[in-house]
Amino acid sequence: MAVTTLAQVATSAAAALGVPGFDDAVGIGPARHVVTCLVDGLGANLLARHAELAPRLASMTGAPISAVFPTTTPVGLGSFGTGLMPGVHGLVGASFLLPESDQMLSPLQWGGDPVPVAVQPEPTVFEAVARSGVTMTTVSPEAYRESGLTRAVLRGGSYRGADTLDARLEQVGAILRSEARSFTYVYWAELDRTGHEFGVDSDEWRAALVRVDALVHGLAGTLPPGSALLVTADHGMVDCARSERIQVDDRAALMAGVERIGGEPRARHIYTRLGAAADVADAWQSEVGDVVRVMSRADVVASGLLGDVDAALADRIGDVMAVATGGAMLATRGDALVSSLIGQHGALTDDEVLIPALLHRPA
Repeated sequence: MAVTTLAQVATSAAAALGVPGFDDAVGIGPARHVVTCLVDGLGANLLARHAELAPRLASMTGAPISAVFPTTTPVGLGSFGTGLMPGVHGLVGASFLLPESDQMLSPLQWGGDPVPVAVQPEPTVFEAVARSGVTMTTVSPEAYRESGLTRAVLRGGSYRGADTLDARLEQVGAILRSEARSFTYVYWAELDRTGHEFGVDSDEWRAALVRVDALVHGLAGTLPPGSALLVTADHGMVDCARSERIQVDDRAALMAGVERIGGEPRARHIYTRLGAAADVADAWQSEVGDVVRVMSRADVVASGLLGDVDAALADRIGDVMAVATGGAMLATRGDALVSSLIGQHGALTDDEVLIPALLHRPA
């Protein structure tokens, strides 16, 4: 049986609204309005362990689906927004090389350079929905309106800046009072930020989950008959102990033959000097292979982890990829702040990969 992924969530919403060319893989069913709330960092396993803190979420129907790999926000939003796997939309990590310009791109810090549509030219689901005559709206923080990531993978329809929980509910309520069919995308970032800083075992994370449930409860309360609310996420998260942190820069064997390191601490793209890829892979396997899965670019492509890979985009993938297992993390001084955080994601554990696809329809 095929596994439903994050790449099929927005396409399912479009299908539920009758937009041609899409399939309802998630099983939303026909609807006049669909609200999709994406909660950054809300892993299905994390939610199941803390169900008592989120009674509204716990009352919704649905089963876990799969995030895309690497399990990180730019990659996940790329697949959500385009309906494509990472090997086709080309956002392959938290940071990665653009060979055509020889620059590293970090999509979460992306402005207008490089041009977003040049990096990701595939049409988005939002564009298709808007063209079909359905009201397509993004409700998200004002700061993200003109970001490179928004313009690359979430372009299409209108954008309503809303920075607080109440502001989001107000905007969504106004959209749903219209008779026109609508697809509304709501993004919530706080849970992920809290997990990174304090860890998913923290009181702070639990309090943030309570606020997620309040948001979802409020969204459910705005729904008129004939509408649907779908709650999902881009990835889960794991806590990484300081004792399991590998400081890559301090290990000469790991840096020999390496030109650049991208990705993030749980999933690293390693770009090597010409002809050094095999030696680098061997060195990483020897040094950290007990806690890291080491793959050549060819291994990554053949594995299907990124879906089918467009040959024109393959060089964005590291010559070598190192994916942490267990609670390990690969720290670098190039992203010292991210490498210092407790909560991490990017790899292939169930806690990172499994995400919710929870449905509520008013009676």
